[in-house]
Amino acid sequence: MNTIVIQSKSKNNLKLLSELAKKIGERVTVLSEEQIEDIALGSYMKKIRTGKNVSSDLVMKKLQSIK
Repeated sequence: MNTIVIQSKSKNNLKLLSELAKKIGERVTVLSEEQIEDIALGSYMKKIRTGKNVSSDLVMKKLQSIK
């Protein structure tokens, strides 16, 4: 299965695109900002995975330095 993500500032455009996708028999799922961030974080974590174990303190320090 392939997926396309469309972000728009216009709710009307998103509604139109969603209706079109449904009309041609495609499934439409609306993602919240939090879900998009979770997907991005998961993708980043997968990309930088080393296979080594680290302490939770080190993880928290790294996450705080990203801000």
